[in-house]
Amino acid sequence: MLTMDDIVREGDPVLRAVAEPVNFPLSDEDKETGQRMLEFLINSQDPEIAEEHELRGGVGIAAPQIGISKRFIAIHLHDDNDRLYSHILYNPKIRSHSVENACLGGGEGCLSVDREVPGYVVRSARVTVEAFDIDGKPLKLRLKGYPAIVLQHEIDHLNGIMFYDHINKKNPSYLPPDVVVYE
Repeated sequence: MLTMDDIVREGDPVLRAVAEPVNFPLSDEDKETGQRMLEFLINSQDPEIAEEHELRGGVGIAAPQIGISKRFIAIHLHDDNDRLYSHILYNPKIRSHSVENACLGGGEGCLSVDREVPGYVVRSARVTVEAFDIDGKPLKLRLKGYPAIVLQHEIDHLNGIMFYDHINKKNPSYLPPDVVVYE
């Protein structure tokens, strides 16, 4: 079981590296690691398990965040309509995105960042992501709002980008016009 001790913190060079694609068929190790990442997210959202193991709640995690510079992520979250998105995505790519932008009103957080970082992280409001599942089957997800923001955050990790790289350096509280804010 993954714990917070397994999470790489900001400053570690693996978080700034561009991760390598995984090869198919997946190795047993890559399959197991993906499953452990998803299990971590599920456990982190269970109040009893999270308290017992001192887990910070998370909705997404990328392999570089556990020190593995490979292109896969796990997500476990619900959208506004209570639809569950629970996936391990290998070699995910954003194939298209909206012109409309969005952000989280309270800013973004990250399991690899142990401090509050104030500021708006403006991202695309909608994205289409293509990836492969654990069996090597192609997946296509069309996401909007919160799930779209989470996917972009995790895919950024695969490219060595931290969420605070998107915050306006001169004025972190600046919100461009026409940005949809999700609370």
